[in-house]
Amino acid sequence: MAAAAMAHNVSCWGLPAKLKTLSLSDTRFTPLSFSSNASTVNLFSRVSVRPLQMSPNRLSIVCEAGTKTKADSAAKRARQAEKRRIYNKARKSEIRTRMKKVLEALEVLGKKADAQPEEVLPIEKLIAEAYSVIDKAVKVGTLHRNTGARRKSRLARRKKAVEIYHGWYAPAAAPAESA
Repeated sequence: MAAAAMAHNVSCWGLPAKLKTLSLSDTRFTPLSFSSNASTVNLFSRVSVRPLQMSPNRLSIVCEAGTKTKADSAAKRARQAEKRRIYNKARKSEIRTRMKKVLEALEVLGKKADAQPEEVLPIEKLIAEAYSVIDKAVKVGTLHRNTGARRKSRLARRKKAVEIYHGWYAPAAAPAESA
C-alpha cells in the first residue's frame, strides 16, 4: 500500500527522478520485465502521467513520451510530396504519350491521298483512351480542369481538321439571324 501511496504523489516533472529511485526488484513488478538500466537512463523528455484504474490491489500508470513532431511531420511531408511528384510525372507522361499517338495517327491519315472514312475508327478509339486518361488525371488533381479540357479540345480540333480536309465532315453553316 505504501507503493500505491507513492504512485499518487508522482508529478509529471518528477517522474524521471522517481524512476531512478524506484526499486523494480519487488515481486509485484516481475511481469513487467523492465531492464535494470532503464531506471538510470533519462527516457522521457516530456512526460504526462495519469492514473487509469484505481483498485485496492494495483494502480495502472500511463507514461507518454514527447516526440519531435515538427521534424517528423516535415520529413513525412517531404516523402509524400516526392511520392506525389513521381505519380504525377508518370500520369502526365502517359497523357503525353497517348496524345502523341493520336496526333501522329491523324497526321498520317491527313497526308494519305486515298484515305477512307472507316480509317478514322481506330483513331477514335485512341482518342477515347486519351480522353479517359486525361479525365482521370483531372479527377485525381494531376491536371487542372481547364488544362484537361484544352488537351481534349486539341485532339478533337485536329481530328475535325482532318475530316474537313478529306471532305468527310462539312461544318453546319451558322443560322442567319433575322432582324
